[in-house]
Amino acid sequence: MGDPRHGHRASTCALLATLLLVLGAACSDGDAGDDAGTTTASTAAGEADAGGTFTVLTYNVAGLPQEISEVTPAEDIPLISPLLADHDVVLTQEDFDWWVPGGLADGLDFNQYHERLRAEAGFEHATPVHPGPEAAGVDLADRPEMAIGDGIGIMSRFPLSGFEVEAWDDCFGGFTEGASDCLAMKGFRVATMDLGGGAEVDVYSLHGEAGGTEQDQALQPEDFAQLAAFIAEHSEGRAVVVGGDTNLHIDDHEDAGDGADAEIWADFLAETGLTDTCAATDCDDPGIIDKIAVRSGGDVELTTEAWESPADRFTDAAGEPLSDHDPVVATLRWRPSA
Repeated sequence: MGDPRHGHRASTCALLATLLLVLGAACSDGDAGDDAGTTTASTAAGEADAGGTFTVLTYNVAGLPQEISEVTPAEDIPLISPLLADHDVVLTQEDFDWWVPGGLADGLDFNQYHERLRAEAGFEHATPVHPGPEAAGVDLADRPEMAIGDGIGIMSRFPLSGFEVEAWDDCFGGFTEGASDCLAMKGFRVATMDLGGGAEVDVYSLHGEAGGTEQDQALQPEDFAQLAAFIAEHSEGRAVVVGGDTNLHIDDHEDAGDGADAEIWADFLAETGLTDTCAATDCDDPGIIDKIAVRSGGDVELTTEAWESPADRFTDAAGEPLSDHDPVVATLRWRPSA
């Protein structure tokens, strides 16, 4: 599925489309799946008056059904779970927890992946199950082929509150065309993370439009403009962490849109006041599409101390990657600024 260090523009759902056609999965509104809940382990957040450091991991876990995946999620997701415990905040993509009732997931082991991913991660605080299309702003009349949720999650050692979910305003691709992004409710989730003593950070996890067609390239700046507008309203003047699978290639990748992706990312950072943690540390892989960006705000000053892509730790016993994306980790220092 492409170079695992840089991800790919192949759809999150292109293979899913094939399986849906084979199974004849139904598409209708409603809720699906039981809430797996959050983990029960608890870790002290530290003293707010002194500040401290915390790590943020973003990871596309390649959680499409085993039957259509080019990797082995049924085997790999249980191996990923305990590795997440080494971090303080985890942002996931392709971690699906909602699906159309009576459709694809009812007959597949796929509907257990989300619970298994969190089972040994040890996080007390996490986003709840996706609330469904209406809550995400999705009209099924406009997306009749939509079959699964957004696959986006947040886990944290620190308390989380104020959960919100929003799908991108538009998408391209269904069963037979494009990158099939309209089969999922891709977009972003946000939660407010309490560092203690009134210090708060708004944490965003996102999954960007995939595909390299003209339609996909036209939607990508719209998606990041939508996210920037949401941040401007929801997180005005506040400290922010944004991370996820952007599907933006800012290097010379064949799907970089002749520099369009780099411009989209630069415009997004400028509009939101965020700083790319990879650029802040002069990292050795600036072209990776999985990104973390931060800004200070409110009573919290955020700075980047370190960035890494610890691919060698996220492997199976044979040394094979556990996903078709590499993990990205940023170490952030926070201080009370008031």
